[in-house]
Amino acid sequence: MFRVTTAMTAACFAGSASSLAMSAAYAQDTIVNLETVVVSAEDDESATGPVEGYIAKASQTGTKTDTPLSKIPQSVTVVPADQIADQGAETLAETFRYSAGIYSEYRGDSTVTDEVFIRGFEFVPIYVNGLDYGTNRLGSIDPYLLERVEILRGPSSVLYGQATPGGLVNLVTKKPTGETKREVELGGGIDNAIGLGVDFQGTFDENKVWSYRFVGKAERSDTEIADYIEQSVSIAPSLRWQPTEDTSLTLLSIYNHQPDAGYRNFRPAEGTLYSAQAGWIPEDFDFSHPDVEQSIVTQFQLGYEFEHRFNEVFQVRQNAAYNIIDTSFSSVLHRRITGNTLFDGGNPATGTASRRDTDIHQFVIDNQLQSDFQTGSLGHTLLTGLDYKFTSENYIWSIDANAPNIPDWTNPTYPAYTPNWTVRSNYVTDASQIGLYAQDQIEFGNLNISLGGRYDWAQAEIDNETGTDFSYFDSAFSGRAGAIYNFNNGISPYVSYSTSFEPSLELDHNNEPLEPTTAQQVEAGVKYATADGNIQVIASLYQIHQQNVQSSPDGGTTILQTGEIRSRGFEVEARAQLTENLALIGALGYVDAEITKDEDPANVGLVPDMVPDVTASLWGKYEFLDGRLDGLGLGLGVRYIGESLDTTNTLTVKSATLLDAMASYDFGAVSNRFDGVSLQVNGTNILDRRYVSACASSAACWNGQGRTVTAKLKYTW
Repeated sequence: MFRVTTAMTAACFAGSASSLAMSAAYAQDTIVNLETVVVSAEDDESATGPVEGYIAKASQTGTKTDTPLSKIPQSVTVVPADQIADQGAETLAETFRYSAGIYSEYRGDSTVTDEVFIRGFEFVPIYVNGLDYGTNRLGSIDPYLLERVEILRGPSSVLYGQATPGGLVNLVTKKPTGETKREVELGGGIDNAIGLGVDFQGTFDENKVWSYRFVGKAERSDTEIADYIEQSVSIAPSLRWQPTEDTSLTLLSIYNHQPDAGYRNFRPAEGTLYSAQAGWIPEDFDFSHPDVEQSIVTQFQLGYEFEHRFNEVFQVRQNAAYNIIDTSFSSVLHRRITGNTLFDGGNPATGTASRRDTDIHQFVIDNQLQSDFQTGSLGHTLLTGLDYKFTSENYIWSIDANAPNIPDWTNPTYPAYTPNWTVRSNYVTDASQIGLYAQDQIEFGNLNISLGGRYDWAQAEIDNETGTDFSYFDSAFSGRAGAIYNFNNGISPYVSYSTSFEPSLELDHNNEPLEPTTAQQVEAGVKYATADGNIQVIASLYQIHQQNVQSSPDGGTTILQTGEIRSRGFEVEARAQLTENLALIGALGYVDAEITKDEDPANVGLVPDMVPDVTASLWGKYEFLDGRLDGLGLGLGVRYIGESLDTTNTLTVKSATLLDAMASYDFGAVSNRFDGVSLQVNGTNILDRRYVSACASSAACWNGQGRTVTAKLKYTW
């Protein structure tokens, strides 16, 4: 009863806050002289729509309102569809390669799920169109379906609820624009890669009241591991009803099925990070077993976005989505090596087969009231909201400890094998969260101040078939305050303070629920943008403190919550359209993270595993617009991935420098008969630099992705 009453109280508070905003505005005749102030993108660019080129001017992720990036006192990066296409990104992880302070390819070419590190913190949440999607480690969207990928760095619980302190990623899908445009893309490449993409959009009537868009992608390729393939099909149909400029309803859907989602096995450090007694283990070596290895992912989302503007002051938005994510992974884990023999867990007699099945059903809804008004010389964009999320997760983990070993990995044989599965973990978690939030963006001349607060109520019921059932309920306040000043020369210094929290759905050694993990960040930086929007730079310094970090000194039997982590660093990111022909992107990130408190004193001072200390990148594209080379485009990029450590800080993963390239040709430059026909060839890691992308332990390392070459023939009309 208490929880139901709490939820109802939260809803009443949200309604009261909205009513208060309306009352304050409508009292203009007796209290203030109200004038309309609308925070919106410059040059009519929508904060959720297409971006021309590499430089976005606005974002909705940082504030949940249509706000110019130059007025957001926090670090935000927008990766537009043009950049994704030019760099040939085939997975979400690859879209982050030229962004500062983010690392998403720690498992090399294994991209079954999108696992992202930001500012030294692992597995930041993924959002789709502003709504939570899946969990921090499950759920993956093909970048061909996306209009833009946005990175919000630092704690962001004030608008989004539970989240890691590193930040979050918001994926904005392609939606109807009211234009009529069609695109067909045929792709191929090394590793027997082949793919087909389509993007059709148009209207059903002359007044463009009804518009539609259908985006789809199907592809298959060999993996770097011998005899394994990847296959995927994705579709994203959407429909928009917009009877007036002030009202719109957009229906959105995504379906993705990966019957062969990729290979995710571990490699031992011996033979991977350093040479084994019998030499180096080949990059294409199968550590699993062909009769067991399986990765299947099926995803579905159905949702809508509703917007209505009552007048120049008030507008409401309601976004909702229902998500289904079903994954099944099975593998044989050979984690140790002695001479030519691979075995598991220190026992050379047997290996271990493992199977993990996860079924997630999730409902998310976000209700917003935006009020734009003036009080004296202060302009306000007041956002009040109430959001709700319910996630039901059914998880089953099974093992068989009698899998056959590989007696000679230099000449491997895989005898026929059918696992006799034994369930080790089987539980259903029903978790819900209600959040009430308010944010005021205050504009006074060139000064923009952002103040926000949020209160969350989170609960969970865990039905554990192989252990103890328990219930969890907690609440938390999070906030953010920031200010940015826009000098007339384009320089905009800013400072902000923000907090975050994450419920810990575990029991401690006394079978008591753990406290939420909390964090605080101080960030200061400077942004620069030219008046024409052709140059955009952001440099930031930050320090994050995270508390109530859980640990297990005995490997899982005892759960403690005494840890603290401190992460600090800096990031610089620049985007420039230097001429009509030449575009550049540069990024540099440095992370200094360490454990500052732990139940085991030996862990204090350790660096979190798998996080490169430095990442740097530079990408440039040049287009010939006249002369004999008219229609030709050339791109070149270099990426640097710094050193990282394992959990115990005893293994050091060396740095790597990688080279990427692109060449495209627009056949319309030859003749009008070929308008809309183009060919693009992309190569990543074109020098085939062999490197280790990360090691979590001596039993869990991964190779970085080797050379890939793809070609795409596109027709647009």
